[in-house]
Amino acid sequence: MATIYMVNYWLMKSEPNVYPWEQLVIDGSTHWDGVRNYQARNIMRDKMSVGDFVLFYHSNCKPPHVAGVAKVCKEGYPDFTAQNVDSKYFDPKATPDNPRWMMVDIEPISALDAIGLPDMRANGDLEGMPLLQRGQRLSVQPVSSEHFSIVCSMGGVGADEISRLSS
Repeated sequence: MATIYMVNYWLMKSEPNVYPWEQLVIDGSTHWDGVRNYQARNIMRDKMSVGDFVLFYHSNCKPPHVAGVAKVCKEGYPDFTAQNVDSKYFDPKATPDNPRWMMVDIEPISALDAIGLPDMRANGDLEGMPLLQRGQRLSVQPVSSEHFSIVCSMGGVGADEISRLSS
C-alpha cells in the first residue's frame, strides 16, 4: 500500500542583515537556528517535515518581503547553538538531556520577485494569512496551500513550477 505524503507550507522570517535569501542560495542549505519562541519551536519540532515548502521572508527591512521559496531538507533536531556559551543564542537552561530549542534545515528552491508586505496586504485573496494579521510576530508560521500558491504567483513563479523544481 502506498503512503500518502501531505506537503505543508510555512513562512520563516529572517532579517536580511542576519541571514538573507542570497546567502541561503550561496550556502545551498542551512540550519534554522536561534528560534526562541515556544510556539515556533513546536512547529519546527512537531509539524515540519522533509519536503515541506517555506516562504523565505525578509523582516525588519523596508518593505518586508518574501524573497524566495525553500524546502525543509532535515526535520527538527536540537538547536546546538543553545548549548554553546559563545553563541548569541545560548540558553543556560538547555542541556543535552533537555535541549529546549529545535531547528530544521532548509534548502533554496526558487527566488521570487520580491513580494512586499504592502502588496500582500492589498491582495484580498490573501485574507486570513497569519502574516497579515495584526500583532503576528511569529518567526515560523503556517501558510495555507492556497495562500502559498497566490504568493508564488505574485512572485512570478507558479506553485506547480515550485513542485517541479524541488523534485
